[in-house]
Amino acid sequence: MLNKTTDIMLEQAVQSESYPIPPGVFAETVRSVQHYTDRLFMFRISRPRSFRFRSGEFVMIGLPNAARPIYRAYSIASPSWDDELEFYSIKVPDGPLTKHLQKIQPGDTIIMRRKPTGTLVHDALLPGKRLYLFSTGTGIAPFASIVRDPETYDKFDRIVLTHTCRQVAELKYGEELIAQTMDDPLVGDQAKERLVHYPTTTQESSQRNGRITGHIASGRIFEELGLPPLSRTVDRCMICGSMSFLKDAKRLMEDRAFVEGSNSKPADYVVERAFVG
Repeated sequence: MLNKTTDIMLEQAVQSESYPIPPGVFAETVRSVQHYTDRLFMFRISRPRSFRFRSGEFVMIGLPNAARPIYRAYSIASPSWDDELEFYSIKVPDGPLTKHLQKIQPGDTIIMRRKPTGTLVHDALLPGKRLYLFSTGTGIAPFASIVRDPETYDKFDRIVLTHTCRQVAELKYGEELIAQTMDDPLVGDQAKERLVHYPTTTQESSQRNGRITGHIASGRIFEELGLPPLSRTVDRCMICGSMSFLKDAKRLMEDRAFVEGSNSKPADYVVERAFVG
């Protein structure tokens, strides 16, 4: 087994060596990086002219720091019309990719596979009146794309974005997202009338504590927002977050007779199971 010193030396050797860009991928430039906490950061990269995606999809990204680069799924947080691509990431100290990715600086290179995919898209949902976007942690990333997409406001009268994190500082990305969306020249006016932000924390006292699944089960979220309980007749839901959260949220959907949808068979709710590390 390698000791810590040897492991650091090998990591530095990998980072210092120049590797060719693999064929069949985009090589893009880091435009900006923002660190929110010691666990969370956001970065933006240049966007290939030929790259097209639907708001809510994810793409595989990596770093050109090895002969066989490691790729992980990252939801695209920018809307489909943006000139840059935004990503929101956790920092995993021993993560095969994120232990390197969290050190990127403007001007560095990110490699990205060419095909986006995912289930958190409008095409996977039946028409409805209200859209609930349930998220925990970095699971808010695909919804950052969706709430800034004009199609969202064309299809739904009310959009409720929930975001549950452990600590108050971890809510900052979502707070900035809402402020930017309200001021957005493309969707700002509609967002001010239709978009609702519902943040909660689980390990630090805040304006609203508890898991979002608990607020759904108890009905508290609907009472506070002045909305009726979830109904598959008019409500549509997207779910993204930790694996335990996905499991609990799916159970809540099924208890209410909601049917899970997909790109090939739209229904009442969708779940994204891709995650990074």
